[in-house]
Amino acid sequence: MINDLAYAAPALPVAAAPHRVLAVRRLGLVPYEPTWALQEELLAATVALKARNRQSEAAGGPPELTPNHLLLCQHPHTYTLGKSGKPEHLLLDAAGLARHGATYHCINRGGDITYHGPGQLVGYPILDLDNFRPDIHWYLRALEEAVILTLAGYGLRAGRIAGLTGVWLGWEEGAANPRKICALGVKCSRWVTMHGFALNVSPDLGYFGHIVPCGIADKAVTSLAQELGRPVAVEEVQERLLPHLAALLGAAIAV
Repeated sequence: MINDLAYAAPALPVAAAPHRVLAVRRLGLVPYEPTWALQEELLAATVALKARNRQSEAAGGPPELTPNHLLLCQHPHTYTLGKSGKPEHLLLDAAGLARHGATYHCINRGGDITYHGPGQLVGYPILDLDNFRPDIHWYLRALEEAVILTLAGYGLRAGRIAGLTGVWLGWEEGAANPRKICALGVKCSRWVTMHGFALNVSPDLGYFGHIVPCGIADKAVTSLAQELGRPVAVEEVQERLLPHLAALLGAAIAV
């Protein structure tokens, strides 16, 4: 365990390379669909720039730097189903969604169904992994590790369960109550990423009862607030997570 009072953010790289600058947008509480559209727009622009760079380099010209974005936000009550998910893992019909003030979207990330809502920190990195390391498994582990280190700052020992993407408490072999605190689901095109992670800070966990979270029926879902037994602000957690993620990527945060 790490004492919360002793928490110190990791130092950022002293001189991150120009291609490893992370432009962060703190969007607050925003609807899901426009945020998805913004991700698609940023990804398409980066993929197009990479195509132009290939043409320029073939002609002997210099390439332009590709950008790296990180969108941090919360969403109103939303369920999203990944391309490998099962629609029956949503346990509400259209009338049930309306009663709970929730929307439902079939999207193009990996993974099954998950929930987004107020009190959950959602991060969408739109990164050119050619600027970092073109390895999707390394990238997923970096996202998980940033969350694990952030939770350690609150005195929580989080980790991974083999074969299950995401971050868990009670993850040790033989633990009586494994519970998921952060879900991951990404898309990668020409080594440019979108979608990302959803860390439960203080959401209404009752909304997870209307789905089979990530298609896993035999494990619980938890939040930082539930584990600590006190309120926690999403904004506080995001500012603690940012330097961990930047350090793991070897990136600098644009200011």
